[in-house]
Amino acid sequence: MLINVAYLGKMEYGEALRLQERLLDLRHQGKTEDILLIVEHPPVLTVGRRGSDSNILLSRDILKGMGVEVFNVSRGGDVTYHGPGQIVGYPIMDLNNFGKDIKDFVWKVEEVFIRLLNKEFAIEAQRDEKKYTGVWVGNEKITAIGIAVKKWISMHGFAFNVNTDLSHFNWIVPCGITDKGVTSVQKLVGKPVDFEQLCRTVVSCFCEVFDVQPVHLAKQELYEIINLEGSAGG
Repeated sequence: MLINVAYLGKMEYGEALRLQERLLDLRHQGKTEDILLIVEHPPVLTVGRRGSDSNILLSRDILKGMGVEVFNVSRGGDVTYHGPGQIVGYPIMDLNNFGKDIKDFVWKVEEVFIRLLNKEFAIEAQRDEKKYTGVWVGNEKITAIGIAVKKWISMHGFAFNVNTDLSHFNWIVPCGITDKGVTSVQKLVGKPVDFEQLCRTVVSCFCEVFDVQPVHLAKQELYEIINLEGSAGG
């Protein structure tokens, strides 16, 4: 099977959400193929269906003054942070072609980063099989996962801390979990890593785990496919 891949670079969260919703609609109609969006966001907070504003530790006014927006979204999970130095991926995929198994879909997304971290950085990462989704190094999360599935089409996805400013997680109780921390590749290896190269490696590992072949789309090609007029800047 093939999957379209689009590297969107730096993009405001609201625009990326609009893209996802448009692609979800087109995928339901059979007018587009599966696609993986790879993006980097400016600092933003998102709150999932089971989220609580009590897990946001700064007031909305303070966040607004810092230029940080807060979005309530349809994915599972609680509150999370996206920001510079974090690889965010949004797979818009028809799970009818992947066993119609949401748990297996999440397991495979976790597997992408467990394999990648071990192979590329000799970092031993693992799942928390009993309680929490995501990928962990010891007691610290390095990849958050939160998805929504509508009529077996997935949206939202993963956030992989690469060169992320981890102090920004102090704005929230990440995922509503009080007894665990967060980490990044940069923290674990002791220096910043090549972000663009790691984006490509994430895609390669994703395609390996899901047994799909990537078809790379330029950003302009993506906008032409989904016919979002006047949205291709940035």
